Amino acid sequence: MIQGNMRRLVFLFLAGFIALPLRAAVPELLDAALQKIAADHDRWAYTQEVVEKDDKGKVVSEAVVRFDPSKPYAEQFTPRSVDGKPPSDRQLRKYRRQGEKRGDRLEKAEREGKEPTRQTLGELMDIGHATVVEENAQSVTYEVPLKKEGNNRLPPEKFRVTARVSKQTQAFENIVVLLREPLRAALIVKVKSGVGRLEFETVNPKFAPALTALHGGGTASILFVSVGRSYDVKRSDFKRVKPYVERFGVKFGPLKAIDF
Repeated sequence: MIQGNMRRLVFLFLAGFIALPLRAAVPELLDAALQKIAADHDRWAYTQEVVEKDDKGKVVSEAVVRFDPSKPYAEQFTPRSVDGKPPSDRQLRKYRRQGEKRGDRLEKAEREGKEPTRQTLGELMDIGHATVVEENAQSVTYEVPLKKEGNNRLPPEKFRVTARVSKQTQAFENIVVLLREPLRAALIVKVKSGVGRLEFETVNPKFAPALTALHGGGTASILFVSVGRSYDVKRSDFKRVKPYVERFGVKFGPLKAIDF
């Protein structure tokens, strides 16, 4: 129970972007990076390793999964190993269902003629009011405020979001979400600290840097019991593919990406 709650709380910091209309006030370099994110959305198949540790650094769980967005939804997540062992039938069904749920969301959005309604970080980011907080010869770092209106997930006064963009590639180098101060996420859960960091690297020189590593960590008290969790995600063995979703003719806006 506690482990499940903590996992959901930590991955709160590792949400992604979703389609929104660009505004004229968006900085040009940030705009270019967002357009590249959109162009590459669901066009990479990769192997993902996720390692979860407790507050003492002990490994709680680990899984190696192949994700391929070109396959039918039920086949998009294929576990290679779970906790160092071949996946069981139950675990295979779990990942199959994960893909089916993903397909259900996308197909429902297509039938209704709109984007999936899952509230992500991107929906809440006010990119039109992004400001430069650091700049050097190689990159520019922006602070991107969160919206207040319609935001019941990430209170803007509680979180700080920064994004560093390379001047050479005009693509993201990293995105960081930091919890500024303690947050009560539920009646019995108080998040004391949290950080999410997404790293991008070039996996094919023909394309923009891809999301290759993620780290999330945090501490919380649940019923006055202090718990901590950290998550490290590494992606490798990238392959360029055509998204299965495109068989419907679905098109996503410039902020749709980094959703996992």
